[in-house]
Amino acid sequence: MRESIRYLNNAKEILKKIPIEENVYTDVKPVREAFGTAYLAILEAINEYLITKHGLIKKELPKPVLSEAEGSVDAYREALKRHLAIRNGKLMREFEMLYDTLHIAGYYRGLIYNVDMVKDAIKAARIFIEKIEH
Repeated sequence: MRESIRYLNNAKEILKKIPIEENVYTDVKPVREAFGTAYLAILEAINEYLITKHGLIKKELPKPVLSEAEGSVDAYREALKRHLAIRNGKLMREFEMLYDTLHIAGYYRGLIYNVDMVKDAIKAARIFIEKIEH
């Protein structure tokens, strides 16, 4: 899961550079960028799992449509249902929560900029990645 952790660490580095006032990031644009990068870490973790545990090759991996908010996730939902959710139904719920938080609220709409909430979302992403890893 090296690449997914690298993405997640990049998200954390972005956040470190943003000024904070009264527990709120003062510049929402880089916060959105960090959320987008953290969401990509989730997708990368799923890709890595499918390659290492199920022997898929790159051309068989889910293909997100990054310009459409809802359409981009359908291929990953299907892959999770087929390969991961069979043994752990909680992963699907966690993925949906992370999709809503990281991609929709954090990146797409820029609604989350409270420092504690951002850190909690990044932590949840790391936990999800670690669950897939084992």
